[in-house]
Amino acid sequence: MKNPLEILELVPDPEIPVINIVELGIVREAKITSENSCEVTITPTYSACPAMFTIEEDIIKIMKENGWDAKVVTKMFPIWTTDWLTDEAREKLRVYGITPPEKGADENHIGKPKKCPRCGSMNSKQISRFGSTLCKASYQCLDCLEPFDYFKCH
Repeated sequence: MKNPLEILELVPDPEIPVINIVELGIVREAKITSENSCEVTITPTYSACPAMFTIEEDIIKIMKENGWDAKVVTKMFPIWTTDWLTDEAREKLRVYGITPPEKGADENHIGKPKKCPRCGSMNSKQISRFGSTLCKASYQCLDCLEPFDYFKCH
């Protein structure tokens, strides 16, 4: 039987399917509680993240498919931070067309130019503080003129 954490790496984020929930950093812990049971602790990227319900269902489903009875526990503290994103997830976001967050950035990063994931230019402007999801802001590259999402830091 596979290790619970290895199985969880198969669960894509429902809003950004190129990264999984482990790379995203929302899986805090996957501990074995008995022979075929485990407890998975997750932290939402945002307290009102609508994807968390789907993620919980996906975790229970994939664990059951792999012979595990899973209990999912949601912890709100410490709050999730973009610093928990793996380097692999950051690169996958960039390739997917979403500018990844800077490590260690704070709320003052919003509104400042971001690197275009398509052409690499820093000549960009914020279009909206809110993008396609709560965790993203909308930007436009002023060189290639393409719009892009920026994964907000926090």
